[in-house]
Amino acid sequence: MLRGTSQLRLSSRLFSSCAVRKMIAPLDASKVQINKTKSPSKPKSNNELEFGKTFTDHMLTVEWTEKNGWGTPEIKPYGNLSLDPSCSVFHYGFELFEGLKAYRTPDNQITMFRPDKNMERLNKSAARICLPTVNGEEVIKLMGKLIEQDKYLVPEGQGYALYLRPTMIGTTPALGVSAPDRALLFVIASPVGPYYKTGFKAVRLEATDYATRAWPGGCGDKKLGANYAPCVLPQKQAAERGYQQNLWLFGPEKYITEVGTMNVFFVFKDSKTGKKELVTAPLDGTILEGVTRDSILSLAREKLSSDEWTISERYFSITEVAEKAAKGELVEAFGAGTAAVVSPIKEIGWGEKDIHVPLQPGKQSGALTEDIAKWIADIQYGKEKRGNWSRVVA
Repeated sequence: MLRGTSQLRLSSRLFSSCAVRKMIAPLDASKVQINKTKSPSKPKSNNELEFGKTFTDHMLTVEWTEKNGWGTPEIKPYGNLSLDPSCSVFHYGFELFEGLKAYRTPDNQITMFRPDKNMERLNKSAARICLPTVNGEEVIKLMGKLIEQDKYLVPEGQGYALYLRPTMIGTTPALGVSAPDRALLFVIASPVGPYYKTGFKAVRLEATDYATRAWPGGCGDKKLGANYAPCVLPQKQAAERGYQQNLWLFGPEKYITEVGTMNVFFVFKDSKTGKKELVTAPLDGTILEGVTRDSILSLAREKLSSDEWTISERYFSITEVAEKAAKGELVEAFGAGTAAVVSPIKEIGWGEKDIHVPLQPGKQSGALTEDIAKWIADIQYGKEKRGNWSRVVA
């Protein structure tokens, strides 16, 4: 029997040997292989761009295996994926995605807006469904290289951008329910225009308590495809009743959580003190950790006077909203997300009544909604510098 130092040395050698055998390759943007298209497309005019319906000439793909880690990233012509019909993504929903935008600034640089926050959320989503996490900085570098190939397709002008969709899927070809040992990370890009081509368009919502978007202990705070498909039927049902989106409620208290696929904000005003409150639901595991949501809270806390405003992340119910509306204390409301940035709300159907949300005279939004849209756009399009919120990529 080996004892003392000799045994420790042998154990150390065995551990080192095992560690070498199990060492897997990290994601490395410097190893990217670029295969350029032989048929470059022509940029569409801005008025032809519809959200998510036009794509750039190239895409990024990189495969992962549990045995070897990340393979060689490849930028190649946009095209179909070839997958085994038994892949775990098809049968058990091993899928996540992100959404962010790149903008052309007045000095002709192309920047991404807070991509580090999207990478943080991507890793949280991946960990939740047993897909591999990534080095976010390497993915940002790879997206920059992808944009570089198609930079002539990034549209110019306020409200126009390149929408990026990083996606990861489990590709293990087997029907057993288990953590995937193979995965594919890919990124596609879409030139887009303003979500509302005629400017802000305030929407009508149906307060929805007959269906639930997320619940405690679930994965409503992750960017998973599984969170979205089940919400389409209630949205269609609401549309049949004349509403554009669902205002998602939860629990016996009818707490407001999100609107459609966006975070949601309300503005209240205390009729006695005159002080206003910007309020949104707290991150309790049921709310998506929106990058736009975080940006709005940061900017509001910086730009709005604490003597006149309170910025709150708290629970509030549809009953509270209805009561404040009846007392004239509901000022405005809006959804917030990457696609539209802010989406004004003008009416909420609840029970047999509609709650009317004030708008500025002759406009389709409240005053703060309009200000927030400008604050964020000024940073996105390079008119205002703010730390590392804008990352130059091309």
